[in-house]
Amino acid sequence: MTPLAGLTIEAVDTYAVALPTVRSFGVSGGSVAVAGTPSIRVLVKVTAGGVTGWGEATPIPAWTYETAESIVTTIDRYLAPAILGRPAWDLDGVTTAFDRAINRGFTIGSPLAKSAVDVALHDLLGRALGVPVGMLWGQRRRDTIELGWIVAGQTAGEVADAVAEGSALGYRAFKVKVGLHSEAEDATVVRAVREAAPDAALWVDANQGYTVDGALRMARRLADYDVTAFEQPLPANDVAGQRRLRETSPIPVALDESLRHPSDLATFVKLNAVDVAIAKVQRSGGLTLSRRLCALAEDSGVRLMGSGLTDSDLGLAASLHLFAAYGIDTPVDLNGRQFLTSSYATGATVEIKDGVARVPTGPGLGVDVDESVVRELAVDVLGR
Repeated sequence: MTPLAGLTIEAVDTYAVALPTVRSFGVSGGSVAVAGTPSIRVLVKVTAGGVTGWGEATPIPAWTYETAESIVTTIDRYLAPAILGRPAWDLDGVTTAFDRAINRGFTIGSPLAKSAVDVALHDLLGRALGVPVGMLWGQRRRDTIELGWIVAGQTAGEVADAVAEGSALGYRAFKVKVGLHSEAEDATVVRAVREAAPDAALWVDANQGYTVDGALRMARRLADYDVTAFEQPLPANDVAGQRRLRETSPIPVALDESLRHPSDLATFVKLNAVDVAIAKVQRSGGLTLSRRLCALAEDSGVRLMGSGLTDSDLGLAASLHLFAAYGIDTPVDLNGRQFLTSSYATGATVEIKDGVARVPTGPGLGVDVDESVVRELAVDVLGR
């Protein structure tokens, strides 16, 4: 074990890697993954005192503005220079340095890039002490987290097939992507899922795809199918619309894209405009800020749910540590294993069985990265 006091950040390295894509996947904003086309993830290695830690960013331009190219240049040219020479344990100071290097947009700037470095620092600190991230925090309330199978089919038949595939793998919860078609077609897709899985936990995600009036009409339809939550139906910055929807919706409305920085959640809490807050590591700039958001939700009486960004195993593990720390007991959307293969994880990694993920107990994130494989998978996103 290495004393934390002597750990100074010496290097921050980025690798854009091409991971095999298992299935295609889309949201209301556009495509996320295409079967047969590699999925690009940006892996970050932070080195301090001979100890290394790894993190991950998931560039999805259809979901947010950060691309593989922008994540690499943001880390290499702005974030890394801002923290070299700093104590690796000073996560709060690193967060402040990041905000000075890349200022806020409306709430936070370049959250995916910042998250990758923050997660890598958590992995490094855990490895230096020989303890998992949850032990580093002194907080782990659960040893397992139930996952939801993602359903993004276009027709009732495709949806039934997707549910059957998830059920065969042991999944007992399903998340349905809506906002892709007309309200009637979206409702038909949700009904098909409910008919195919009558007893499963079921929630829907519109990824900002509706207006207030359309969202309210859809919420009334969804109430007939025992939907537990309606995730991000409105544009992220429609605070007034969210308050109106929350007051009239027959089912709980969950916020995802609206909650980037913890201060965003504070705004919705003050306005009595949020039922459920989605914890999402990359969206909120990493584990440091995500813990602040989760603690605020808990202290404000706002229910927490969990989600991810089609992360590979590094991001998956980071999310599991966070969700376990705050005892999230509803199924979560951590769908990376459903859509891509984490070829770099050649040792210890996340165990998933029958739709349930076990929170890693190894040092740091609990995922062993083979750097030689990372280098083999690396692609030059700036030169292509």
